[in-house]
Formats: sequence, structure tokens, C-alpha cells
Amino acid sequence: MDQVLVRVKRLRKNPYKKLLSDTKLYPTLDPTAVSMVDYNPDHNLDEDAWFKIEKFSEQEFYIGELSGDLDTKDYDDLSKGKFRDISCIISTQGKDIYFQKVTPSSFITRKIIQFGEAAHLEESANRIVVKSVPDAVFIKGSDVLLFRDIASVSSIFPGIDQLYKEATEAEVKAFLNSEFIQLVKPYDHSSVSKPNRKRLALVTDTLQAMPAAQRENLVEYIKNYCKEGVTLTADGKCFELSTDQQLKLILYGIEERFYTTMHSQEKRLANSVQAIG
Repeated sequence: MDQVLVRVKRLRKNPYKKLLSDTKLYPTLDPTAVSMVDYNPDHNLDEDAWFKIEKFSEQEFYIGELSGDLDTKDYDDLSKGKFRDISCIISTQGKDIYFQKVTPSSFITRKIIQFGEAAHLEESANRIVVKSVPDAVFIKGSDVLLFRDIASVSSIFPGIDQLYKEATEAEVKAFLNSEFIQLVKPYDHSSVSKPNRKRLALVTDTLQAMPAAQRENLVEYIKNYCKEGVTLTADGKCFELSTDQQLKLILYGIEERFYTTMHSQEKRLANSVQAIG
């Protein structure tokens, strides 16, 4: 059954309320017709693509109330006094569940001129803008959560932002002590920006799994593509690291984002990457 529930702020007990029955809010999303990418905070989605989290029901940020069949008969009606406290819209459409984060900007509370047979003024209408595309979709049959922006779903699924983790202080210090890096004061672990801490968290496993021979070629590989962006020590074996921009280029190099086109031989940087095999 198509129906709409809402989650209400500041209600620890029974936070879900009934809003509409026999109603479909969003166009049906066909998972086979869109591109799905494993979540990566440094990946820029194409227009028709969605991030995916498989085995969603096994994640710590899974909403337990989604386990059974959601039925508006099992929920109390939303009272008028709680309308402004809606934090999330939950639209069950067939077997799937669609989510929309509700923020203060989602509400319309102003005078509206309504046109019908004759124009009339509608005073202080309480309305919520329903987006043309939901913030998230739970494909229940395949246990997959789809979303496009983690900031939009972090309040819907508390704890999901752990996927967007930053490197710890210990991980940052360990990386800056790598054999291919020589710090130039005053730059140190406290100088590393938040975006680079997130990039560093992504490359830690890559670097640890990198064969010794590839590590040895890392400096040469990055130098070939970033002559103007990085500085080497006198012996050419290490990077002199003095800025956050230099660190970003090194992190991109570890991910092998630099490449040369086959025909034009143009050197490029991949703004985001996706494994295809």
C-alpha cells in the first residue's frame, strides 16, 4: 500500500506518525535504470547516478522500524500542533521506502494568491514542499539504500556519517612520517585540513597494500604529473611537504588519479574515480 508517514522531532516514544494513506509522493525509481556507485565521499556523481549501501539492514545506522511492513493503521495521526516538528517524510511505495529530509526551508508559511474560477488570497498556508527526487530510497527487496548526498541523509539515518570518516590523529601523524615525505615547518599534522583528513582516511588501506616496488615509483609518478605542484628534496627521493595543496596532490597520486589520454597524450587529473572491473 502507498502511504506517507512522518518522523517528529523531540519524540523519543512513538516518533512516527501517520500523514496520508493511498498516496504516492515520488516517481517510482527503477534500480535497473540508474547507475549505482559504492559510496565514496570523494566521488562526484553523474546526474543519473546514486550512491549505494548494500546490506543496509545490517548497518548500525539502519532504522529498526523498517524491518516490518509499515502500515498507517499502526500509527497515530499527526496532530496539527506537531506539523512544524516534522523532520522526515517516509513514503512507502510498493515494497520500497522513499525518504525526504524536512528542514525549515521546506515549509511554506506565507500569503499565496490562489487561482481558480476567480483569484483569492490564501492566508498563511502551512505547506511542505515535496521534492521531485527523494533524498534516499530503500530498495527493500535487495536490501540496498540509495542516496545522492550524505549531508541530506545524515539526520534521517543517525550514524551514517561514519562513512565519511576522517583520519585519526595517529593516522595523520603516521602518514606524515612516511619515507617519501619530508615536512617543512611550520606545516605539521595540525595543519592538515578537514578535506585532506577525509582523503587520507581513504588512501590509508591503499598505501598499506601497495607493493614496495610501487611505493618506490610513487614519487616519480607524482612528479611527472605535478612538476609545478610539488617540491622534491635535493636527492629527489622525497616530497618536501609545506602546504595542504601539496598534500592533496600526493594523496591523489596514491589513488593513481593522474593519467595520460591515449590519443592526444594529454595529462589529466580524474576528479573522481569508479572501479569498473
